[in-house]
Amino acid sequence: MSGGPAAPDTSGPKSLADPGAVASRHALAEASPHLAPLRRLAERIRAEQEKPVPEADPLDGGVAARLLLLLETPGPATGRTAFVSRDNPTGTAANLFRFLGQAGIPRADTLIWNAVPWVIHAPGARNRAPRTAEIRAARAYLPPLLDLMPTLAVVVLSGRVAQGLAPDLAAARPGLPVVAVPHPSPTYVCTSPAVPARIVAGLAEAARHLGLPG
Repeated sequence: MSGGPAAPDTSGPKSLADPGAVASRHALAEASPHLAPLRRLAERIRAEQEKPVPEADPLDGGVAARLLLLLETPGPATGRTAFVSRDNPTGTAANLFRFLGQAGIPRADTLIWNAVPWVIHAPGARNRAPRTAEIRAARAYLPPLLDLMPTLAVVVLSGRVAQGLAPDLAAARPGLPVVAVPHPSPTYVCTSPAVPARIVAGLAEAARHLGLPG
């Protein structure tokens, strides 16, 4: 990615718990050309769904990313940061930060998004699984997202809801490699040693599609 200001060194697990880091990240997002098309898409979704839509992290690759990682739906922490980010102050984000780092996948190669990209829970309520109608409505925004990513080389589908989009991905971008992994939420990761092992293996496979050293 290029054309924007130098990114401040505010990244790290749960670093967006700091309001100053959040403010710096938003200032960077507003000045980052590699995020501008995604910000317009997020604004369109907000208008059409009348729901909050957190934006992509400007420290990631934006439309220049080669790896799209789809989670399920924005969690409650996005209300404090308004970003979909591995730096959010949650256990899920911290796990994602760790797993992506272990896989050796550069941030500039990644875009983290959600299968249902808007916030579905009521203010103050705990997150919940997306309903069928919400998933159906969200499918319409997957082709426009893919159209913004000309160098996309692999998609990682994290969790059941995201994995349900595999047929839509095949129709929109035939032949694009798709890797399914478990969701990185602490509750699920801690259920069995097999869960983190499957995430590690899936991200290693995605790294190979990017031509990164194993």
